[in-house]
Amino acid sequence: MTTALNGELHGISLIAGSVPSSGGASFHGFNPSNGRPLDPAYTSASIADVESAVAAAADAFDSFANIAGSKRAMFLRAIADGIDASAAELIERANLETALPIPRLTGEVARTSSQLRLFAGVLDEGSWVTARIETADPTRTPPKPDLRSMLRPLGPVVVFGASNFPLAFSVAGGDTASAFAAGNPVIVKAHPAHPGTSELVGNIISHAAKQAGLPGGVFSLLFDSGHQVGAALVQHPEVKAVAFTGSFRGGRALMDLAAQREVPIPVYAEMGSTNPVFILPRALAERGEALAKGLHGSFILGGGQFCTKPGLVFASEAPPFLNALRASVVSSPAFSLLTEGIATIFSKSVEDRGSMQTAKGTAAGEGFSAQVSLLETDGASFLADHSLAEEVFGPTTLLIHCTGLDQMLHAARNLGGHLTATVLGTDQDLADSADLLRILETKVGRVIFNAFPTGVEVNHAMVHGGPYPATSDGRSTSVGSQAIFRFTRPVSYQGLPQTALHPALQDSNPLGILRLWNGAWQMTSP
Repeated sequence: MTTALNGELHGISLIAGSVPSSGGASFHGFNPSNGRPLDPAYTSASIADVESAVAAAADAFDSFANIAGSKRAMFLRAIADGIDASAAELIERANLETALPIPRLTGEVARTSSQLRLFAGVLDEGSWVTARIETADPTRTPPKPDLRSMLRPLGPVVVFGASNFPLAFSVAGGDTASAFAAGNPVIVKAHPAHPGTSELVGNIISHAAKQAGLPGGVFSLLFDSGHQVGAALVQHPEVKAVAFTGSFRGGRALMDLAAQREVPIPVYAEMGSTNPVFILPRALAERGEALAKGLHGSFILGGGQFCTKPGLVFASEAPPFLNALRASVVSSPAFSLLTEGIATIFSKSVEDRGSMQTAKGTAAGEGFSAQVSLLETDGASFLADHSLAEEVFGPTTLLIHCTGLDQMLHAARNLGGHLTATVLGTDQDLADSADLLRILETKVGRVIFNAFPTGVEVNHAMVHGGPYPATSDGRSTSVGSQAIFRFTRPVSYQGLPQTALHPALQDSNPLGILRLWNGAWQMTSP
């Protein structure tokens, strides 16, 4: 089992298991609770470092793509074991760099290691390759050839660390885990807001790769306080896919860079969502105060910095609900946001909607602090101003007072793409508004009934994605075992002898996986 590593930080990128000899300008992480810089200083990677990391990943691809799935599963479990063994130092550093509370970070460590183990289990079972076999029929006119197909890895994948999840969506997060599982080397561009946490996790991955006897180029970690390194990685011809979690502006910029390449590549970007909530009449009348408290807890969770925060709430006017919601907001403490930039943009966004602010919590304090705010408007005004549907990242939500179901349905039809949509109601409410669910399933990746959207379960059925602009490709998910499919492509083999085929496609099925054999799913060959 991988043991905890020495937590000493050096502030240098990690390229194929080694530190680079070159570098650029230095920068620091900051403690959001007081705004002070944290040691050590970090050295930005150079373009030469980018070249070295990508070259090493390209060299490692063939061997990593073709090792047994069981060996990649061992690698993933070794990373998970290392993260669990180093949990205390990871939590301590992440708390300093993000001001996220210890219980939240403790849960995030567990999520990070559990999703690595989820993909290890997917590899052990093996059917994820979606093997399809059509055997030859020489008697047919024209003769039918022997055709076999399966999913294969793409090549080096670039992963951008997320600001709001220093572990679960960063260096060893779900993007990295799923790319590794599919057989792709990974280059992580660390988020500058939590470089120390990133370095600690990067060392765990590098150590696990070395212990597993994998080529060093399977993993590299690059630091940069700006955009030069990220842009160079996306534009490098040997990079085959990109994963990103962050703002719409950042994700769109990466999409454009990838599309401008001589050979365009996919960018799987999660770019923000306001996750609409629809509160139906009977539920509002029966449990309005309880719904208000639940909603409040959901939109301030993590300082309102979850990608699934409910940012739009549609409901008719109901005094018990409204009074309870406003009272909860007034009693809310201020929150430290992740970065100075996030805090500044949040304050400006709330200020721009000043006439809509109906309740606010404790005033902001030192550091990157933000005041909880409730915004309200009516349905007609919301429908007339598309800017009101834009995400405000931080502890606020917009309550839209609707005059009835027809206006609520009109608003739903006019929504863009989102990660989630929530319906709070009774069974009779659902029956009375059947059109709402049919509309919402065209707008989001996950429809939720009688629960709040913050929190994402990591399992085989989860879909964490949605139509543009929530994500760049609404056909994919960044959470759950289906995330592996983003970093693969189908390849068909015609007429190859058994000895030249991947074990997943051989007649004898040595891997014992589920396959589509002449149109029928089965474990054994006829």
